[in-house]
Amino acid sequence: MQTFHRGRRLRATPYIRSMVRETAPLLREDLIMPYFVVAGEPGLRKEIPSMPGQCQLGLDALTEQVAAAVDMGLASCILFGIPASKDEQASGAWAEDGIVQKAVRRLKRRWPELLIITDVCLCEYMSHGHCGILTSEGRVLNDETLPLLAKTAVSQAQAGADMVAPSDMMDGRVAAIREALDAAGLTGTPILSYAVKYASAFYGPFRDAAQSAPACGDRKSYQMDPGNAREALLEALADLQEGADALIIKPAGPYSDILRTVREHVNVPLCAYQVSGEYAMIRAAGLNGWVDERAVMLESLLGLKRSGADMIITYFTETLLRDGLVR
Repeated sequence: MQTFHRGRRLRATPYIRSMVRETAPLLREDLIMPYFVVAGEPGLRKEIPSMPGQCQLGLDALTEQVAAAVDMGLASCILFGIPASKDEQASGAWAEDGIVQKAVRRLKRRWPELLIITDVCLCEYMSHGHCGILTSEGRVLNDETLPLLAKTAVSQAQAGADMVAPSDMMDGRVAAIREALDAAGLTGTPILSYAVKYASAFYGPFRDAAQSAPACGDRKSYQMDPGNAREALLEALADLQEGADALIIKPAGPYSDILRTVREHVNVPLCAYQVSGEYAMIRAAGLNGWVDERAVMLESLLGLKRSGADMIITYFTETLLRDGLVR
């Protein structure tokens, strides 16, 4: 008699499928909600056209939004700042009264237990939109940029950020930030490094939201080439050696192979960033009735956990909390 594998035996009922499931369902602690906070009008709530359902928020509007999310179970968020003015030293990024610093102080006063991560980058604050100091020829200076990144991280941590997340992709920035934090007595502040960040077309809506598109050229000289996989491990290991406590892979879905590769070689927590373009595609397809938005959203996030993510930055966080789709 011919024998063959009967995999359906363990798929027969919802209970059996749940019992043998290899990847646990999403937890609220897995999720990090991004917010764009804008200097100026405190009550500002401006929808981002390329990211339906997401808004630029003034300080008061941010507080209202976070209040609702905390009531639904929000555990952590990451803040991106949009300053009132920009210059060639990104002074708004590291100013004591910068928009992110103000937002951190306000949120921590009201919700001390809310985990607040701050994005450490200069593109939103630079008049030219690049992530570092720019020469007149349009070249980004790596080493000259590091002190500004370090000042930004220290300023955010002093304001009360629980964790700082450098996303600029300058070489050596984790070491510079770790040294500066320690020198400022902030030895307990973890660094969640954007260790593996590709020069991706999936960032388009984010650049609309953060008003951070480069005025000239592109970011391919410092963000990674999408064709490179082995380089990802080099970047991850380098950041760990410099003092990173946890790592981000960005984008997430199209780079789940990278997430898996890094997961197999490091033991620190890994965060997958489901970026703006990933969100926009799922959201737009859902609004047009082309896909079951809830099902695709959940499947996309489960795939990231299956690939090795411990945490996920996703613009769907509030939706998941509101609809009771996480434990």
